[in-house]
Amino acid sequence: MSNPRVDEAVKEKLEAAAFRALVEHLRARTDVQNIDLMNLAGFCRNCLSRWYREAAAAQGLALSDPEAREIIYGMPYKDWQAKYQPPATPEQLAKMQEAKTGH
Repeated sequence: MSNPRVDEAVKEKLEAAAFRALVEHLRARTDVQNIDLMNLAGFCRNCLSRWYREAAAAQGLALSDPEAREIIYGMPYKDWQAKYQPPATPEQLAKMQEAKTGH
């Protein structure tokens, strides 16, 4: 339900601020693995970067996957993986297979 006191420009500013807060939160929470996000919420940082790239494309802006991921991760994806992403555990992989997230 929309708030009639909030015009579209303000709504977009609020949504953008919420998105930035989410991205900053995920950057700070490097202990939370993408596979756990996928298993619990059905999306992860890579999904956010894909949605960002798709939104850019809808606006006529070309953005590569690596560029979009760097925007979300705050660094090149390969650097983030090397620094923060341990191998998935058998339990995480089994849960992902069970959830069939398609990721």
